[in-house]
Amino acid sequence: MKRVKIMDNIILKENEKIEDLQCKGLKIIQNKKGFCFGMDAVLLANYCDLKKNSKIADLGTGTGIIPILLCGKKNVSQVIGLEIQEEVAEMAVRSVKMNNLDNKINILNIDLNDAENYLNINSFDAVVTNPPYKLPNSGIINPSDKKAISRHEIKCTLEDIIRTSSRLLKHHGRLFMIHRPQRLADILCLLRQYKLEPKHIRLVHPKVAEKPNMVLIKAVKAANRELKFDKPLYVYNNDGSYTEEIYRIYN
Repeated sequence: MKRVKIMDNIILKENEKIEDLQCKGLKIIQNKKGFCFGMDAVLLANYCDLKKNSKIADLGTGTGIIPILLCGKKNVSQVIGLEIQEEVAEMAVRSVKMNNLDNKINILNIDLNDAENYLNINSFDAVVTNPPYKLPNSGIINPSDKKAISRHEIKCTLEDIIRTSSRLLKHHGRLFMIHRPQRLADILCLLRQYKLEPKHIRLVHPKVAEKPNMVLIKAVKAANRELKFDKPLYVYNNDGSYTEEIYRIYN
């Protein structure tokens, strides 16, 4: 396999590139033939309403995009990213090292269903997750394909994500999730089942006149019942340009 040395201890492998995140000089390693992060990860990192010096778990961290963005945008003390795919987790480790964030971000190459064997329960201020959106039976998929694992519930289910989040969070700890609106009923039912009270929902629309294609959710462990809908987020203007809010999110 072709390897190109780019810095003192950072190696780019075949089909890999470095992408500038346009946030405090932060960068990330991406594989052009693998599953690259999208707008959903950026929106989720921006949506997180975190207390100062929060300790955070990112379930299904992928290449580490959300932990890296959180360190650039928020005041966090520690982010632990869990990723089941060895190759993807290894890319995240290299990106963390490239950004000199080893003191704040720790990537664990584990199944999130085994999280309690590695992490203390009831110990995290917040959990963030950009989980697979699609059910395992939605279309023909290759269970070993990296993109399929990121998009379909092959290695974990929505219930696995929510159950693990509840176990890791402190009393009144916060869960932040981005998902698809068509799964909203499932999400709300599972949140209540695992004592995570949905507090805020924000729908994301491609344009003003179009139906939402993403939903941002904030839930709080063992909180009182009160659900608020935040104003919608629109990605594009009618002329195809980004809206002012999207420009602000992307700095």
